[in-house]
Amino acid sequence: MSSIDTATGKTAPEEISKERVREIFSSIAKKYERFNAISSFGAYRLWLGELVRRAPVTPQSLVLDLAGGTGDVSFALARAKRPAHIQCTDLVSEMLEVAREHYGQGRADGVAIDFEVVDAQDIPYSDASYDVVTVAYGIRNMPDRERALAEMFRVLKPGGTLACLEFSTPPNPVWRALYGFYLKHLIPFWGGLITGDREGFVYLSKSIKAFPDQRTFARMLEDAGFCDVEWTNCTGGIAAVHTARKR
Repeated sequence: MSSIDTATGKTAPEEISKERVREIFSSIAKKYERFNAISSFGAYRLWLGELVRRAPVTPQSLVLDLAGGTGDVSFALARAKRPAHIQCTDLVSEMLEVAREHYGQGRADGVAIDFEVVDAQDIPYSDASYDVVTVAYGIRNMPDRERALAEMFRVLKPGGTLACLEFSTPPNPVWRALYGFYLKHLIPFWGGLITGDREGFVYLSKSIKAFPDQRTFARMLEDAGFCDVEWTNCTGGIAAVHTARKR
């Protein structure tokens, strides 16, 4: 296992990327949801819906939501599938503060959710303790992805499922080129306009481009020990939902 700079994919100490992520997301936490809605032209809701559909959550399920941010995944799962409990975690406390506010406003529709600051590369929970692990737009920001996937595998019960939503690579070359232009120019523009932190979104754009494509990430999941690895492309492959099972 080795850490990388998540903006370039090159080997680097993990604290470089972790501190950058903390700095960016702590400063934009209260504007993050607005950025998602505007910059994706609302498509992120469709992608979230696909993640919820693919996650095999039942009313008996214990769910761990990693990189849970402001709680979008946790609240969508709570409303749609009503699991027994959700543990919503994130590296950045300011993001979770927004999630707690939403929880207090009733967004979980009565489903029990707890919130805790957690580094997904060092999950502080017992082996085989969750039926489903979810992560949306988070694995891309983890400098030691092999370690993070090993931790996700460890805390899943046998037969449990990891469901991961992440930006990906459109297979169509024309769509891929248009998307590349959008990432380079429009993501920093929208980020600067909405949050005032253009440079933070330059990083986010670079991290998306540096992230492995669908097939490569699927191999990473298999190398971590997962089986039945599948993915579904969203909006022509701009994003993808991967699912993987622990035997």
